Amino acid sequence: MATIKELSEKRPWLNWVLFIGTVIIVFILGIFAASIVERRTEAQLYFQMVEPLPEFEPRNVVWGRNFPRQYESYRQTLDTTFESKYYGSVMIDYLEKYPELVIMWAGYAFARDYNQGRGHYYSVKDLHQTLRTVQPQPATCWTCKSTDVPRMMHQLGVDEFYSRTWSDLGSEIINPIGCQDCHDPETMNLRITRPALAEAFQRQGRNIDHASHQEMRSLVCAQCHVEYYFGDKNYLVFPWDDGFGAGDIEAYFDRIEHVDWVHALSRAPMLKAQHPDYEHYKTGIHAERGVSCADCHMPYKRDGGIKFTNHHLQSPLNNIEGSCQVCHRESEETLLQNVYDRQSKVSELRRITEQHLARLHLEAGVAWDAGATEQEMEEVLQLIRHAQWRWDWVAAANSMGFHAPNESLSVLATSIDKAQEARVILARIFNRHGVSQPVELPDFSTKEKAQQVIGLNIDEIERANREFMNNTVPQWIEEAAKRQELYIYH
Repeated sequence: MATIKELSEKRPWLNWVLFIGTVIIVFILGIFAASIVERRTEAQLYFQMVEPLPEFEPRNVVWGRNFPRQYESYRQTLDTTFESKYYGSVMIDYLEKYPELVIMWAGYAFARDYNQGRGHYYSVKDLHQTLRTVQPQPATCWTCKSTDVPRMMHQLGVDEFYSRTWSDLGSEIINPIGCQDCHDPETMNLRITRPALAEAFQRQGRNIDHASHQEMRSLVCAQCHVEYYFGDKNYLVFPWDDGFGAGDIEAYFDRIEHVDWVHALSRAPMLKAQHPDYEHYKTGIHAERGVSCADCHMPYKRDGGIKFTNHHLQSPLNNIEGSCQVCHRESEETLLQNVYDRQSKVSELRRITEQHLARLHLEAGVAWDAGATEQEMEEVLQLIRHAQWRWDWVAAANSMGFHAPNESLSVLATSIDKAQEARVILARIFNRHGVSQPVELPDFSTKEKAQQVIGLNIDEIERANREFMNNTVPQWIEEAAKRQELYIYH
C-alpha cells in the first residue's frame, strides 16, 4: 500500500486538496464557535436590564424597555380579530347570542350586559364600559384587572382595599393586566401578587412558595382565572377547601350558605360562577400530564439566541403550530377538528341546559303567582340553585369545555337531570293549585324580549351608564395620565 508521501509525490495536486479542505473545515468551525459565543453573549446581555424597576411599577411600557420582545408580543393582545368556532378574542354579546341567559340571571347585573372578554390590554377599558358597573360594586372587582392592584393593596392594606368601593379607586386603577401581575421586578421570577390564591393554598395545608417553576406557569394565571366569591367585608375568597370540582365547590357554598343573589322570578337563592378556568384545567388531561397554562397559551419563541415566552396570551387555535404541535404530531387540520368535535358536544348539552333552566325559572314564577307555599317550593329552589350552578361552572369558563371535556359533559348532564327533577315537582304543584299545563310562557326569543319579560329597562340603564362615564371616567384618565406614562385608549 502506498504511503501518503508516495501518493503526494505521484500526485502533487493532492497536497492542495488537503490544504484547501483543512482551511474550509477550520473556517466552518470558526464560524460555529463565533456563533456560540455570540449567542451566549446575547443571552447574557438579555438579562442586563436597561433600567431597574421599582417594586410596584404598574406601567407595562416601562417594563418593555428592558424586555422589548415580551412587551411587543404582549401588545398583540390589542388584536381582537381572531374568531374560532367558539369565540376567540372577538367581542360577542352573549345575551344577544343566548337570550335564555337574561331569564336565568333575572335580578342580577349580568342580565343587563354580558360580553366576551377581550385581550388583557382591554381589562380596564371593558370594565369601565360594561353596564354592570352602573350598579354600585366593591373595589374587590378591580382585583384581577390591573397592574395597579398590587401597589394599592400594599399602600392601603388588603382588608382596606377590599372594603373600598369600585369608584373609590377609579383614579388609581388605570393600567391593564401585565408584567407586574406575574413577575418579580428584580429577578423576573414568577410570583404571586394576589393574596387570595396563597390563602386558598394555606387552607388546603399547602405552601405556595414550594411550587415548582412549571407549576408557577399555571399558578400565576390561577390568581384570576378561577372561581371566587366575596366574603365578609367583600374579602376575596377562592372556594377550594373541598376540592376543584363543580360538586366540591357546590357543597362548600351550601355549607357556608353563600348566596350571590335571589332570582327575581323563581326566588331561588342563586350562585354565580365566575371564570373557573384553573378548576377546569385541574380536572382535565393536560394538568394530569404536567402541561401548564403557559405551555398552550404562552408558548416559547426564539429570536436569534434568545428563547423567550410569547406574551401574546390567546387561544392556542390561533397558533396551533407553536402551541399544540409542540407535543402533538397530527396536522393542524386534524388537531383543530379534534378540538371542535369535543367543544361541539359540550355546546349541544349546554344549549339544552339553558333552555330547561330558562323555562324552569319562568314556571317557578307561575307557581308562586298561583299561591305555592315556601314549603312546597323548597326542594324546587334547591334544585334550581344546583342545576344552574353546574351549568354556569361550564358556561362561565373559557374554552367551551375543552380544558376538561369529559368533566364538562358529566356536569352538564347532572344539571339537566336536576332541572328535569325540579320541573316534575312543579308539575305536581301546578296540579294542586289548578294551573293548566303545559304552562304558557312569554316570548323570550331575543335579548330585548327577554329583558322586557324580567322588567328590565335597558334604555334607562344605558343612559345612566353614559352619564356615569361622562362625569367620572374621563376625570380618572386625565388624572392618571398626569401621574403615569400609560397607554390612553379611545
